[in-house]
Amino acid sequence: MSPRVSWEDQRAFVAVLEEGSLSAAARRLGVSQPTVRARLNALEQALGVVLFTRSMRGVVPTDQARALIGPARMMANASETFIRAAAGPSDRVAGIVRLSVSDVVGVELLPAMLVELRHRHPDLIIETVLSNASANLLEQEVDIAVRMHRPAQEALVAKEVPPIPIGLFAHVEYLAARGMPLSVAELERHDIIGSDRSVADLAFASAFLPGVSRKRYVIRTDSHPAQLAAARAGLGIAIIQLAIGLGDDRLQRVLPDLEISPLRTWIVTHESLRTTPRIRTVFDHLVSAFDAYRARLTRALGATRL
Repeated sequence: MSPRVSWEDQRAFVAVLEEGSLSAAARRLGVSQPTVRARLNALEQALGVVLFTRSMRGVVPTDQARALIGPARMMANASETFIRAAAGPSDRVAGIVRLSVSDVVGVELLPAMLVELRHRHPDLIIETVLSNASANLLEQEVDIAVRMHRPAQEALVAKEVPPIPIGLFAHVEYLAARGMPLSVAELERHDIIGSDRSVADLAFASAFLPGVSRKRYVIRTDSHPAQLAAARAGLGIAIIQLAIGLGDDRLQRVLPDLEISPLRTWIVTHESLRTTPRIRTVFDHLVSAFDAYRARLTRALGATRL
């Protein structure tokens, strides 16, 4: 017979593996540390395997534990999806919608986009996951995602919205002190704010700044809000979404004639969720919000200057 395994024991297993310690897992689950330890012991006894070894640094997952994390996370996602579905009535726009966006979109764009939505649907609860990594929509880790790449899976429903134009910006005081570069070649004598280890971001930057060596990256971080904050502090020149940069009086556009590919953007959900009232409403609202976001920028500058 298959062992009878408690879901609460599996939740404790996932929490310990992701948090790295019993105490952190206990805080995440809202239980005591002895409770987490007891659930792990019960799971190990039910499965007949050792999942963690103890060390001076805390608990260390065994190879068996690492092999089980995939199925355990799938169950965790399914449980959270079940709870979100149960919390939302099927006949009106209410309940929880879990939304994945990139960090800079989540900080700089999304809050303003959600104001009208919350006014119209006060019973909606929006959970946001801010990450540049793609959330797993197939396993319904989230309900909706804003992605900067086209989804390939057939089970996903995607709507492309207007691409987001970007440019180079620096603080006005930085440019006053260091001078305005008049060509890409002149950027070699400037301080650049850029990515640290993101292969995709580094490749993107090198495509339109081929003559700028990475040694010029004096501030290196894969966090886009941190790059923006560094530019606002006057630490150098950064790649910033055009509407964000132009909307900040502290920043000035650098090399406005430089052609930089805009960020193609899609709103994505799972096909099984598309007709759910709360999902459909948030999905359609985001499509309209990104359309309006680009339209405002076009009106402000004129299409030929984007």
